[in-house]
Amino acid sequence: MSYTDYLVKNLGKANVVSPLKQGASIDRPVYKFVEDNERILYDASLDHFNHCKETGEVPISFEKAGPKENIFFEPAKTKVAIVTCGGLCPGVNNVIRSLVNQLHYRYGINRILGIRYGYEGLVSKYNHPVIEMTSRMVRDIHLSGGTFLGTSRGHQDVSEMVDTLEILNVNILFCIGGDGTLRGAHAIHEEIAKRNLKIAVAGIPKTIDNDIDLIQKSFGFETAFSIANDIIRNAHNEAFSANNGVALVKLMGRDSGFIAASAALAIQEVNFVLIPEISFELHGPKGFMNVLRKRLDDRHHAVIVVAEGAGQDLFESSETELDASGNIKHKDIGLFLKEKIKEEFNSIGIPYTIKYIDPSYIIRSAPANPNDSKFCNLLAQNAVHAALSGKTDFVVGYWNDGFTLLPISMAVAKRKKIDVKGELWWNVLEATGQPISMKNS
Repeated sequence: MSYTDYLVKNLGKANVVSPLKQGASIDRPVYKFVEDNERILYDASLDHFNHCKETGEVPISFEKAGPKENIFFEPAKTKVAIVTCGGLCPGVNNVIRSLVNQLHYRYGINRILGIRYGYEGLVSKYNHPVIEMTSRMVRDIHLSGGTFLGTSRGHQDVSEMVDTLEILNVNILFCIGGDGTLRGAHAIHEEIAKRNLKIAVAGIPKTIDNDIDLIQKSFGFETAFSIANDIIRNAHNEAFSANNGVALVKLMGRDSGFIAASAALAIQEVNFVLIPEISFELHGPKGFMNVLRKRLDDRHHAVIVVAEGAGQDLFESSETELDASGNIKHKDIGLFLKEKIKEEFNSIGIPYTIKYIDPSYIIRSAPANPNDSKFCNLLAQNAVHAALSGKTDFVVGYWNDGFTLLPISMAVAKRKKIDVKGELWWNVLEATGQPISMKNS
């Protein structure tokens, strides 16, 4: 990877004076306009600085997000569309509301379309209606979970979607979604570029698992592990109140265990965290069952948090199924572990009780907490600033405590995972007391 891989595309020269500058006054100042050459370092450590200084290497960096003094689109002639795709996540409605309000109140754009039911809404055969959105319409939607516009999964014909954008005379498309949605947004951009159209495509990353690469955190993640915190506390009460009580909580995390790890650190009552990044064995002297048994012998209760993508190699069937978005459909590790624990303890005659909790859909459909709500608002504002300035094929992110812009292709090149030799995972090991490895070899 080189410096140029992280440069965001522009539709053309920005010659329109921003309404933010036109409306600036003593009573309504603009804090600071951002220049295109302002960037945020990927690695801000002194060691990396000295390395680049010695070698002359250009450090990897991201474009800094923020308002521009001049913009590409003339607001009075600009039409915008917003689409939400994929699974539910706390904060989607906050992002929709903030986009509409920023476009209307700060840039004076009143032609804002809501695309219903994800990318299906851009394909004519589904016949989903388009919503003419106003600030009054979205006034209270942030108080509810889910998505005001509806969502769907699955691939759609890119050519047909761009046809619809042309028919609707859309100038900017905001795509709110995860890995699959962003890949779709990139494909839409490529088709737009083939047709030499001046339509900006902006991505706002939505992943409750916090697994989009090169983005420090995603909206909804904090709400997710905060709600999980309360659930785990109650699960601990159940386990503690019984002799050899076991509480097993399954949380989201298809390929990355950030929610499970963060929830365990927040509550400090979890004894085992099982994540996709680390495989484990069930049996043998170092296997999970033996370690769990020792825990019960010592403390007579245990709390286990397992991410949904953990332990997939333990299933006998190696056949893989894909969901509508092309993701591997994981087998239910929570129910699997529950049955294996019952089999193990029944076979050796140990008295126990086990409570299994899967709160995933309750968490996904919850409204955002205050900090996530604030984060959603800032993501949306920065996405609007960038799109109006003519940036395209970008995703707005967050890195080293600053909002960034990066090409969609770089964000979806790989999944972000927990570094099992890094600080986060070692903090989890310290909090739980679980072994570094639960494998016999």
